[in-house]
Amino acid sequence: MKLYTRTGDAGETSLFGKTRVSKADPLVEAYGDVDELNAWLGFVRAAALDADLDEALTHIQKDLFAVGSQLADPADRLSPRVAKAFLSDADVSRLEQWIDRFDAEVPPLSRFILAGGAPPGAALHVARTVCRRVERRMVGLTPPTDAVLIRYINRLSDLLFVMARVANHRASLPETAW
Repeated sequence: MKLYTRTGDAGETSLFGKTRVSKADPLVEAYGDVDELNAWLGFVRAAALDADLDEALTHIQKDLFAVGSQLADPADRLSPRVAKAFLSDADVSRLEQWIDRFDAEVPPLSRFILAGGAPPGAALHVARTVCRRVERRMVGLTPPTDAVLIRYINRLSDLLFVMARVANHRASLPETAW
């Protein structure tokens, strides 16, 4: 199979089910932003990262493939038997557990902090902002996106924030208050 197909040369792409849409379609924008978020998490993982953070981010990257798959499938043609292509409330709960665990490791916040710090922490802050963009895109879709996906992305941005704080804390870098 060749990497290039030439089928997108006119500015269109296919969703699941072979529906052709513009590459500027809101669905394509949304799953393109999910792909960008996934790439940022890969960038973070390429840095010197502690094993527990790396393991969580690897799991999240796989989850983001499911988010992108569901967004690219507005006609619900994906089979529910493909479990890895669907997220559930249990996945949202897993993110909440990670948030609680990592948040217990850093001092409580009393002020806003500036993004930055060690390379992994700074990259996690960038990923958090991309995640917020994903959320805005998803909330704006018509028909509405599955509520589980919205909750997942909302929690994920919180998790990325606390992971950035943890990465910087473990690197012994102080946070800069605003």
